Amino acid sequence: MTTKGTKQPKPDWIRIKLTTGDNYQEIKDMMRSKTLHTVCEEARCPNIYECWANRTATFMILGDICTRACRFCAVNTGLPTELDLQEPERVAEAAEKMGLRHCVVTSVARDDLKDGGASIFAATVHAIRSRLPLCSVEVLIPDFLGDRDSLQIVMESKPDILNHNIETVERLSDRVRAKAKYRRSLELLQRAKEMKPEIPTKSSIMLGVGEEWDEILQAMDDLRAVDCDILTLGQYLQPSPKHLNVEKYISPEEFARLKEEGLKRGFSHVEAGPLVRSSYHAHEQVKSATKTREERAVRG
Repeated sequence: MTTKGTKQPKPDWIRIKLTTGDNYQEIKDMMRSKTLHTVCEEARCPNIYECWANRTATFMILGDICTRACRFCAVNTGLPTELDLQEPERVAEAAEKMGLRHCVVTSVARDDLKDGGASIFAATVHAIRSRLPLCSVEVLIPDFLGDRDSLQIVMESKPDILNHNIETVERLSDRVRAKAKYRRSLELLQRAKEMKPEIPTKSSIMLGVGEEWDEILQAMDDLRAVDCDILTLGQYLQPSPKHLNVEKYISPEEFARLKEEGLKRGFSHVEAGPLVRSSYHAHEQVKSATKTREERAVRG
């Protein structure tokens, strides 16, 4: 699965569609006016033009400075200096103005906070539901350093999807991620299901950092062992020269094979492709996963 050596040239299938029309500019202006952050911008997501043109965005709460320094991530690292208790309401206001049907909320890691920011996640879910009762809410959370009480706070807010990314295969986890542990991430997903079995769980793996094919399949098996419902698979793209090198560009054909492998293992939805990210087509994912779960329940 790997190609070691010199820097890999980008293949033809890594193409970003630039769409910067009125919707894109309106969302950008709204985010700035409400001093909100999006992971779309901070993590330099390749799908920002498409998603913003379609009036969808992933809000990033708890500021824009992360207490961790993962080697794949473009978000700024340092020591945060503030906690904005009004942020949940501003996120909800923006979501209402955008007329969202599915809202994704993520955050930087805030290891400086006692609950890791879990209470702000919960407040944001409640604020969105208050303004948009028909909008489904997905949270993409950090691991809270394994703190069970912090996870409980988030789960009690009853998000429609609980998302936590393992990011890579077990062998590479310590090299790719900062502080986060592969087994701890699996434990978080398992605990989430134990706390609220009815809430679908979701995780993501980025490819091209040196993993082998069998290791990807094992990571899928590990996720299914904790009853993870939704899986996304995408290509790692190096955000700057100081970040991890791309070891290989995975072809669309390989992504298609991996999608088949994931569906065979029982995921209710698998999104796989070079430019797929955790929140890409999130609204479609929740609909597909819900339909699959209902069909399985009928079959018994």
